[in-house]
Amino acid sequence: MSKIDPNSNRSSFFPRSKEPQSSVKSRALNPSHIQRNAPARMKELESTTARHAKVDIPLAVKDFAKIKKAVDQSQPTDNSDKVARLKAQVQAGSYKVDFDALAEKILSSEF
Repeated sequence: MSKIDPNSNRSSFFPRSKEPQSSVKSRALNPSHIQRNAPARMKELESTTARHAKVDIPLAVKDFAKIKKAVDQSQPTDNSDKVARLKAQVQAGSYKVDFDALAEKILSSEF
């Protein structure tokens, strides 16, 4: 089996290679290797980006945001007395369902 020569044409990625690391860094930072767009191409790219970077928010989303903000700012409703009263009526067996009101609620939510 032959020995590996650490100085043989190895990439600069490896330590102890022929090319020192500093020259690799300086080559990477050298602006002559960076290719720039022509001014006309830059203007074309900027106008295309400006056209395609717009976002349209539907009115329904805007309305929802307004409603949510209003609800968040409103005072919380305390229905604990009503719930306790209805619970007591159900347990006592004295709760009566208003079938006409219930039917109206069901129909109004459907249409």
